[in-house]
Amino acid sequence: MFEPVLARTSTIHRPVGPVAYDCVKLIVVRDGSAILFSEFGEQPVKPGDVVLLGANVLCASEPEGHVTVTTIYADTDFLLDQLFWQYADVLRDRLDAQGFADTIYTEPAQVLRLGEDRSGMLMPWLDELVALSVDGHYRERFHRMQALWHAIIDQIAPFIRITPYRTSPHQRARLRPTLPRDRQFAPLRAEARQVRDVLRSDIARSWGLAELAGMVHLSTKQLSRVFVDAYGKTPLTYLTMLRVEEMARLLRETDLSIEQAGRRVGWRSRNRASAVFRECVGITPSRYRAMRSAGSSVPTNETSVPT
Repeated sequence: MFEPVLARTSTIHRPVGPVAYDCVKLIVVRDGSAILFSEFGEQPVKPGDVVLLGANVLCASEPEGHVTVTTIYADTDFLLDQLFWQYADVLRDRLDAQGFADTIYTEPAQVLRLGEDRSGMLMPWLDELVALSVDGHYRERFHRMQALWHAIIDQIAPFIRITPYRTSPHQRARLRPTLPRDRQFAPLRAEARQVRDVLRSDIARSWGLAELAGMVHLSTKQLSRVFVDAYGKTPLTYLTMLRVEEMARLLRETDLSIEQAGRRVGWRSRNRASAVFRECVGITPSRYRAMRSAGSSVPTNETSVPT
């Protein structure tokens, strides 16, 4: 059964990722420590820290011995609906929420330093949310799970870095609330799903936007808009994410050189592969490969969560 928000607690002993999920992840560090690698670069995390990752954002981790975390997985449409009501005074309808979110949440990966005292307040709520998630009775316990989520995010939200949003008097004068308000969720277009499947089927191919658009009978502008609405990235940026994920796997599980791994996923030069890898993961391929000596399997309880 689909659940728009669920939580899991896991203890990780070996390096993980980089991996991306198609939902927002909120990771609360409970015990131990780790080094994370993402678009924010290389960052240490310890108890008292919370990691916020946007949908389709790559992140890898290297535990320092072990790290125990509780991860909340939140569907993007679920969060956009809440954002709409939070900013209902400046948003005309539900479909404005995505563009608004893109405007104020410009950092797709953040490490939030709450401190152990404040994060300690979250633990009973996190444990109950995990228990309800594992039981799988989301519909029956909907209101309790919502209450727990809101209690948790209420403590974390003040630490999330946002871009200040200002509405001028002229803009406010132009806003006209629609009655009734349009709360319709934008459906996932078949064209977006088809392009995603094509990209996944052959990530090493030099795809062009015009070629992809022609496959689904859309203009390049239409395809970009439809794909961003569905996955939060343009088709070619999504392809880059897939390539980085696969290159990381090759660096962990094979003896291919960095240049060979880069060519295997579609990049023709070592410099290009290294630059893109570092931009997405926060460290160089050679630094990432050094993690392999400690092992690289993703824990079962982490990968079993549906995305």
